[in-house]
Amino acid sequence: MKAIGYYQNLPVSDPRSLVDIELPTPTLRPRDLLVRIEAVSVNPVDTKVRNGMTPPDGTARVLGYDAAGVVEAVGAEAVLFKVGDPVFYAGALDRPGSNAQWQAVDERLVGRKPASLDFAAAAALPLTALTAWELLFDRLGVRADANAGTGDALLIINGAGGVGSILTQIARRLTGLTVIATASRPQSIAWCKEMGAHHVIDHRQPLEDGLQALGIPDVRYVASLTATDTHLASINAVLAPQGAFAVIDDPKALDIVPFKRKSISVHWELMFTRSLFGTADMAEQHRILDEVATLVDKGVLRTTLSDNAGAINAENLRHAHARQESATSIGKTVLAGF
Repeated sequence: MKAIGYYQNLPVSDPRSLVDIELPTPTLRPRDLLVRIEAVSVNPVDTKVRNGMTPPDGTARVLGYDAAGVVEAVGAEAVLFKVGDPVFYAGALDRPGSNAQWQAVDERLVGRKPASLDFAAAAALPLTALTAWELLFDRLGVRADANAGTGDALLIINGAGGVGSILTQIARRLTGLTVIATASRPQSIAWCKEMGAHHVIDHRQPLEDGLQALGIPDVRYVASLTATDTHLASINAVLAPQGAFAVIDDPKALDIVPFKRKSISVHWELMFTRSLFGTADMAEQHRILDEVATLVDKGVLRTTLSDNAGAINAENLRHAHARQESATSIGKTVLAGF
């Protein structure tokens, strides 16, 4: 089968950083699905792995942590899907990724593709939707209720990115929280408002200044999606006493001792945790994705697709990685078809 992989850690400007390769069709585990890939999208994790994890000598690593496609075969113990079902998912960090014609994925990580979206639009959603859902409801403990959090606010640092785009929608439409996103460019500010943010403040300025200009003295929740180490002092300043802070990026250090005085709770979110450790609730990701699909089909949530980079091949994937690494991307970049 056709696939795109890498053999060594190289800058994305190097044509060898991602190359077209041929691989055998995957072998299924008992609860696996074999999915024919129709579309994929690019996330920060793709570029982090490509830059930081070296494959064993002579072997290629296939990336890709978002996919939409069609079930071609099912494992001996798979019960959630049948051949021909259209699906979407984010897969697992420790298995070959979706940048290939076929992928083997555990059915407990897979949801039905939203019927109202084509494959490209659907592929933009799984990883970021899972991250946002787990962060808001599992980590921060907000209830999925239109009245939950009324009178409280959620500050989303980097509201125009992939996770920020869907987190803004979920928080605005499924809770009573006031949603405040951060952005710095006219395009990203407009995008945050389009996603449903009540307010947008500039993260190039102290966050406390932006909130004060809105007449909001503090917030109950902060979701830090990027540059956490840069904003840490401001995050402490804007969080209300007994507030909650969730982080998804990779700061070199995270000194939370200053949070003690306010009894701030700190929460890590990694949507790969359930699959990496085979947790007893791993099928929760199947449930979440099915719920997201239902909300999309009802018009409550929308895709965050902002750019289609063309067919799934090494050249186009390098361009998509370069855009992700530029730190200027808005929403999600998708590739579709081989």
